[in-house]
Amino acid sequence: MEDALAVRRVDRLGVVLVAGGCLAAASMPFIIVKANRIAAGKPQLLTQLLAQPVALALLLLLVATALAALLLRNQLVRLAIATLAIALLIVTLGFVSTAATPAGSTVARITPGGAFWVLLAVIGLVISDALVKLRLTPWLRVASLALYAAILGIILRSGLLDNLSIMKEYANNADKFWNEALGHVFLSLGSVAIAIVLALPLGIFCYWQPRLRAVVLRGLSLVQTIPSLALFGILMLPLGYIAAHVPFAAAIGVQGIGTAPALVALVIYSLLPIVANTVVGLAGVDPSVRDAAAGMGLTRRQILTGIDLPLAFPVILTGIRIVLVQAIGLVTVAALIGGGGFGLFIFQGIGQTANDLVLLGAVPTVFLAFSSAVILDAVIDSIRGQHA
Repeated sequence: MEDALAVRRVDRLGVVLVAGGCLAAASMPFIIVKANRIAAGKPQLLTQLLAQPVALALLLLLVATALAALLLRNQLVRLAIATLAIALLIVTLGFVSTAATPAGSTVARITPGGAFWVLLAVIGLVISDALVKLRLTPWLRVASLALYAAILGIILRSGLLDNLSIMKEYANNADKFWNEALGHVFLSLGSVAIAIVLALPLGIFCYWQPRLRAVVLRGLSLVQTIPSLALFGILMLPLGYIAAHVPFAAAIGVQGIGTAPALVALVIYSLLPIVANTVVGLAGVDPSVRDAAAGMGLTRRQILTGIDLPLAFPVILTGIRIVLVQAIGLVTVAALIGGGGFGLFIFQGIGQTANDLVLLGAVPTVFLAFSSAVILDAVIDSIRGQHA
């Protein structure tokens, strides 16, 4: 109990986070009330909403979170306080947006302001810091992610946030949203799966042939320097030519625009991290282990599949993690050439000056990338723990 209440010197990270949160809460709007989708909004600070009990409760809990971030030593208590704060932050947003919506209005829009997003980020960092210091096992980290996703899901299912503009955009595009979500996931995972099939043997071959290694890695590095949109454009010409002259290619969906150039570009971008990590992973295997295996009569293929690849797998998986997160982000750009995905909402929102439509594409993209990174990090740490 004494340990739970013990205080220490002021946490330097906590000072930065608390300063950022206080500055945002004092100077930036918590919500922006708009008469319609594209009208200029009327900003409202959190301090202007304190007549509502839930906003006052949030302010008190934010103060408690700030003190915990600055002074509290017990990470479990700090995590509990920050979790309550992030849940109440979202709940408060729901209540104040409902109160700010004119009765019977279907065109009014309530948008989260800068203070909400900064406070969300600050509390999220306090939670992340506490989770890191608690040294959770890999799968407990995944369980924590599932817990926070479940809390968000419960709040969304309750209908509390339905008056937010992003939820109104979702309601207007619900069927399209899930179609694009499936397209985003399939394009990301599909490109990574194809890249693994191509890059893994290429990485093994590069490890065995040092002279070829430098050429391949330099060539793939050169491809990485090409901006994604430029690469999409470059691929449109050859794929369009193939679609026009090869009926089978056109029959299976190969076209100058759409999913085909997006998939090819994503695969090309994904090759370098997997090839490089495969080479590094194989090079990191202790030569004495191979010598012992060779002394036992194992063939080169048996040493590769039974010793080299299992020992190098965590490093290879690190490359796959980088590629997957990168692909989830790049798919948004593919929407510009008809590749679909969440980028469709982002670019439609930019074209219509509708920030909430932009958020409808951006928020799930960030969630997908973050979740993928946490899950694959847990898998990598779990495998390394087994090998340790």
